[in-house]
Amino acid sequence: MPDLTEECIDSKVDELDGDYPPALVEEVETKLNEAMEEHSLTQDQVDEIINQVKQSFEDSLVQPGEAVGTVAAQSIGEPGTQMTLRTFHHAGVAELDVTLGLPRLIEIVDARRTPDNLLMEIHLKEEYRKDRSKAKKFAEKIEMLKLEDAVTRTETDLINMEFILNLDREQIRNKDMKPSDVREILQDELNTKVKAEGFKLRVKPEEPSPPELRRIVAKAKEIQLGGVEGIKRVIVKAEDEGYVIYTEGTNLEEILRQPEVDLTHTTTNHVREIEEVLGVEAARNSVIEEATQTLGEQGLDVDVRHIMLTADAMTNTGELRQIGRHGISGEKASVLARAGFEVTVKHLIEASEKGEVDKLDGIVENVIAGQPVPLGTGSVELQMGRGDESES
Repeated sequence: MPDLTEECIDSKVDELDGDYPPALVEEVETKLNEAMEEHSLTQDQVDEIINQVKQSFEDSLVQPGEAVGTVAAQSIGEPGTQMTLRTFHHAGVAELDVTLGLPRLIEIVDARRTPDNLLMEIHLKEEYRKDRSKAKKFAEKIEMLKLEDAVTRTETDLINMEFILNLDREQIRNKDMKPSDVREILQDELNTKVKAEGFKLRVKPEEPSPPELRRIVAKAKEIQLGGVEGIKRVIVKAEDEGYVIYTEGTNLEEILRQPEVDLTHTTTNHVREIEEVLGVEAARNSVIEEATQTLGEQGLDVDVRHIMLTADAMTNTGELRQIGRHGISGEKASVLARAGFEVTVKHLIEASEKGEVDKLDGIVENVIAGQPVPLGTGSVELQMGRGDESES
């Protein structure tokens, strides 16, 4: 049988149009054309490939009445029992700790507002990622510098009622600052006069007194002199693409505003922050990516569709919600389902006060009531009638 041309393959692939997802059709067409360039394909071979694609797709479809939520919960929960409980170093960056294993999976599905170890992976534009000095300079620019980290020595002079600071020359120069710049920041933040003598600064309260001096000393230590707020530590690492910057702490909004940053690859492990900056769709993708990566690092293979269903449930209202009493489980329409999860008496009393009605549409409430669950065979309602009745 003669080899097929590209036009023949296109006409064969057209058979899939309409009944199958466009992405699948496009992938089949691409793969067949690649195979045709490397090997000689016959019509029978192409027919066999397309038939196998159809069969594989149909085998992957969910049967009507399938309890997809329960299957997804089992598929994620069962491997979750085999996960470790420890905190590991970030892959390839020993200086940064990152939460992995079960604690990280819990953080993701709980949609924590303050995860334990916040990290960013900052990718730079080509001119910066190929040049170590430029990458290092950018890293120094974004690393947060507090006043207490920028001084070599401090003195509290109770006789003259002064707070004296000796600035660290190297730290100040790394931020492209001068002592006069630090003096202006202190004056604005402390609302008092600051005198500069080289790299020595003298802070004197407007109303000299020991309590006021102590207040100024305490407040001065937390003043931020430079860098991006939240970026506590920065590490520059050489990778295949060039230099990549890893940070302890995160501030996605400010980092994406930096002209040196590659916006399409820079990311953070803080799902809530992604939602605030980039929207709920980006947060959904982050939940899928983070959960898949967390399970994969433990050597656990969970079908991505279970994770996608979980992410959809967390974001389908237009905002990120946790799977718990303050999120999905606590907002179920069924009174019995809410009561069966946590704080039973509270849910039942509140439902009684409002006169809520439970229609017993879900799994949990029907299990509690001892009725067949409306899934699988229970999703079909059939009534057998006598033959003579149907004839009449």
